[in-house]
Amino acid sequence: MEISFARSQQSTLGVEWEIALVDGSTGDLVPRGRETFEAVLDAHPDWGTDGDHPHLTGEFLLNTIELVTGVCRDVAHSTEQLSTMMDEIRRVTDPQGLEVFAAGTHPFARWQDQQVTDKQRYHKLVDRAQYWGRQMVIYGVHVHVGLDSRAKALPVLDGLLTYYPHLLALSANSPFWAGEDTGYASQRSMIFQQLSTAGLPYHFPSWTAYEQCITDMIATGIIEEMSEARWDVRPVPRLGTDEVRFCDGLSTLWEVGALTALTQCLAESLSRDVAAGRAPVRLKPWHIQENKWRAARYGLDAEVITDPRNIERDLREDLSALLDRLEPVAAELGCSRELADVERIMQEGAGYHRQRAVARAHDGDLHAVALDIVRRTREND
Repeated sequence: MEISFARSQQSTLGVEWEIALVDGSTGDLVPRGRETFEAVLDAHPDWGTDGDHPHLTGEFLLNTIELVTGVCRDVAHSTEQLSTMMDEIRRVTDPQGLEVFAAGTHPFARWQDQQVTDKQRYHKLVDRAQYWGRQMVIYGVHVHVGLDSRAKALPVLDGLLTYYPHLLALSANSPFWAGEDTGYASQRSMIFQQLSTAGLPYHFPSWTAYEQCITDMIATGIIEEMSEARWDVRPVPRLGTDEVRFCDGLSTLWEVGALTALTQCLAESLSRDVAAGRAPVRLKPWHIQENKWRAARYGLDAEVITDPRNIERDLREDLSALLDRLEPVAAELGCSRELADVERIMQEGAGYHRQRAVARAHDGDLHAVALDIVRRTREND
């Protein structure tokens, strides 16, 4: 099949933030997502009918709401839209004693107790994936970056995979699962890759090879349509973007801004390399796989492979050098302030650090962890 790639304005943004609703007293998940976003859409019907991209929508589980920006010119524009949507959600949830919970996983909720949204594609996913499909009590942040040429889509994707561990470690926010500390900074990334259509993308040497892969997946019944290829990084041809989908759900809007800025700057820098005829560094597939695991396991304390010649480096050191290199790009894109917040995450700790610190301070009480996340999300702390 021939897949056309829409031409976008270079480095425009779209951001998706998955959140859950919890009981304000206990911090436990509640299946109130659909009724909540429908109440918001009653007051803002245009948010549900903006083309085929509603700004508020449901997700796999009934406890979940997804906030989706429009096409944004810069990071500040995207966080402003997310903030407005969050305010409207709280207008509905506050009188009902509900709170917004934002992290990669919930620290103590049982996946067996969660209700799946009544949509055919979700029921099909559970039927096909069975045990692993039912466990998808996970939440993420997705960032789309616009590309003005199809020729950039696959090289930029390859380049972004080199920085996969940097983005994952910064966003890692899911150390607990069903009441236990998993030992991982990002349990979410380990869970999500169990789906046959998720995980790391394949390497495509040409657009024709990508088209053939999608054709084969549809022909063999792996997927019914292109969006069901839920790879961690993927081109989205109908939007003219590359999409980074593997970041854990982030607890604060400022962290969403920081990871969005880093993603935008990386994509813009890689796009400039492609335009100038410079091939981005592409790690070997086993390097990429190992880097993903190391970042999920150790977070910001990981040592990562940075070069096809097996060169390894402390992740924090490599991040610091990367931020220095990207600062001129950030200045041009107008996101220097948000990119600087990446350094704040490195200094103060990522979400998994905070969750474990709260658990220690409360003798392992994970209800305290959930309620601390609720507070941080509300206060943007």
